[in-house]
Amino acid sequence: MPEQSNDYRVVVFGAGGVGKSSLVLRFVKGTFRDTYIPTVEDTYRQVISCDKSVCTLQITDTTGSHQFPAMQRLSISKGHAFILVYSITSKQSLEELKPIYQQSDETLREVETKDGEAQANQWKCAFMETSAKTNHNVTELFQELLNLDKKRNMSLNIDGKRSGKQSRAERLKGKCSVM
Repeated sequence: MPEQSNDYRVVVFGAGGVGKSSLVLRFVKGTFRDTYIPTVEDTYRQVISCDKSVCTLQITDTTGSHQFPAMQRLSISKGHAFILVYSITSKQSLEELKPIYQQSDETLREVETKDGEAQANQWKCAFMETSAKTNHNVTELFQELLNLDKKRNMSLNIDGKRSGKQSRAERLKGKCSVM
């Protein structure tokens, strides 16, 4: 299924037996299960109303054990939001969340916005941060490129500076974006 801006992947983490599945099942199905059945990984879809539109939550209920670190990393890399669950009757369950939180925090950015802007300024290019994953500024990027090209062509025509023999640098000036 292609990702849309109103689709969100939520990943639920926590130690075994803390109530991750119970929390998810209560939200998705409105039920509560008294028995404990260990989860390897389950995914649920729930359509909800948010901000006057319809959103789809894809909720991944993860395993409570540390036997599958690769699955944990994959879930973190694909998630938009995370729910960290612990039991109020187990201090250890809270401690087990710390490495998960640190790992999810580490998947964030390596390049700061100011560094991207500085590079764009050095190259004399426009700057806009985008994300295909979250659909942030994707349409705006292409719209801005069209607007910049239209302004450039209009200013060349109005100023009477349009010539058939522009250098490559002149043709490319203002036509690049750093994302």
